Amino acid sequence: MPVDDKLKIYREKRDFERTSEPAGSERDPSEQPQFVVQKHDASRLHYDFRIEVEGVLKSWAVPKGPSLDPRARRLAVPTEDHPFEYIDFEGTIPEGEYGGGTMLVWDTGTYRNLKPISMEEGLAKGRVEIWLDGHKLHGGFALIRTGKSGDDNWLLIKMKDEHADAERDILEAEPNSALTGRSLEDIAAGKK
Repeated sequence: MPVDDKLKIYREKRDFERTSEPAGSERDPSEQPQFVVQKHDASRLHYDFRIEVEGVLKSWAVPKGPSLDPRARRLAVPTEDHPFEYIDFEGTIPEGEYGGGTMLVWDTGTYRNLKPISMEEGLAKGRVEIWLDGHKLHGGFALIRTGKSGDDNWLLIKMKDEHADAERDILEAEPNSALTGRSLEDIAAGKK
């Protein structure tokens, strides 16, 4: 499916005359697929977990954010595909616009598929296992759909490996942008 078709819902929800979010464009997939976790202070503070798949960012809203504790099961609510250009988006989405609020790039990096099937097939089956190489997140993570329908919620779970840490709250320890070091407050105030 062309990227423009995948981004139809994303574009319909936004007024690009008002928001600085990228509209997106056709592009070739990255040689090494990328991921981003964005801290988003919208109607409620949450984290958006996005992985590059076939030219777009497959996206989930994770209300409590990722955890390094393999026992933690983080709810991950699927959202519309986002354009790849969203991978480094930081800024304030105007009030009244979809997702209005301040956003920062909490973590970013590359990932690799740990399963012998394609990412698309794993997503269709409701289970993907990936290895993250980010600024903050490292190691294995699983995304598992909780129901049989493609519209059901997922869980984001840290896999047991040398990067698991049940004692460290990484969200509290490292709250700022992985790209700029800014806080949500800095971005909202327009600090560079």
